[in-house]
Amino acid sequence: MMITLTGFMGSGKTTVGKVLADFLGCPFMDLDDLVVKKAGKSIPDIFAQDGEPAFRELEAQVLRKTVAKYAESTAVLALGGGAVLAPASAALLREKTVCIYLRATLDTLLARLAGETAGRPLADASLADRLASREPIYEETAHVIIDTDGLSPDEVADEIIISAL
Repeated sequence: MMITLTGFMGSGKTTVGKVLADFLGCPFMDLDDLVVKKAGKSIPDIFAQDGEPAFRELEAQVLRKTVAKYAESTAVLALGGGAVLAPASAALLREKTVCIYLRATLDTLLARLAGETAGRPLADASLADRLASREPIYEETAHVIIDTDGLSPDEVADEIIISAL
């Protein structure tokens, strides 16, 4: 069973994913890291040189391959914040994984992202608008929603285990 973590940048997908994988004794992967490895260049470079559509296509390819590879074993995959935007990717996540939405308020996200926007091509002044447009997609894609405000990564991982596994 692949467990996928979705949510906006700063929601804790990578941090919680590592804790959850440790709790479960299974592999952890970050989709952005897998995309970088496949592309042979950083995400900012992919955006600058190839554009967001090319990045999203590569992201979807890597997601399909990773979900297929771990279909019969337990693993945790932290998704990029926009990975669920492609309808085919959202459908794949609903059908083939246990998808968890790590929900955080805008204030929490801004506090977590303070000083950490380097290497995040879409971290700009329109965060509130982007979050508002993505929230319904995160909610529709996820099997379980975990509100992360005020919780430590260990507490979020505990909530995932209690609520989803």
